[in-house]
Amino acid sequence: MGDAAPGTRALDRAADLVATVVHADEPMTFADLQDASGLAKSTTSRMLTALERSGLLERDAAGSYVAGRLFWLYAARHDPWDELVRLARPAMDAIGEATGETVHLSVARGERVVQVAQVDSRYLLGTRDWTEIEVPPHCSALGKVLYAWHALEVPDGDLERPTPETLADSAALQRDCVRTRERGWAVTADELEIGLTGVAVPVHGTRGDVVAALGISGPTPRLEGRLDDLGRSLLDHATALSSLLRGPAPHKTREPRTPARAQEVVA
Repeated sequence: MGDAAPGTRALDRAADLVATVVHADEPMTFADLQDASGLAKSTTSRMLTALERSGLLERDAAGSYVAGRLFWLYAARHDPWDELVRLARPAMDAIGEATGETVHLSVARGERVVQVAQVDSRYLLGTRDWTEIEVPPHCSALGKVLYAWHALEVPDGDLERPTPETLADSAALQRDCVRTRERGWAVTADELEIGLTGVAVPVHGTRGDVVAALGISGPTPRLEGRLDDLGRSLLDHATALSSLLRGPAPHKTREPRTPARAQEVVA
């Protein structure tokens, strides 16, 4: 058989660049990749640009190349919590820095809400590790988000009531879900513990479904006058995180335009 077709050779070279980056122990610079591939500078630049555009590679803050979002999205389908936490961590840190309160990231597992990451409050009052504590979902803003956007099914009948402020039954929870969807975020005030308030928003996945809830909690006196502002801020962060999870939009190649004179000839 003869040499591979030019298109196949280009594909092989691009695949080699991706493999080199994926197997490397640390991000690779442009010079590293050009040297490893043996390609001309212009060819290397053109291929790396195409690989970035497709989401197979991307550049870190220093400009070096690392595996791109397509790898993250694939990993998320197989080990979603670890990947979700990795992508959410910068947003959670930013929320914690801005509010000083405890920041939570939770997902649905069966009929339970599992907290998969937390950023601790900067205040002594409000600092607690919730990652191993099971909370009735209807008592938390995180759980209410998952009910409101149908990641959890609303239970029938009466509900557990840790405090007099807790929602009493499924009808009350359904009404709360409607209010939550209308404003865009869920709120709990004194419903799990007297003096504890929470706000949470949905995080959407690749198909538009809600895959997690992002929220904060803290003492009611510190949060009660700020709930709308906190809800809007959380929505901004969740929207950015949802965009990361969805990845870049597919690149569309524009059809070449037929010159006007050629069109006339055809006509």
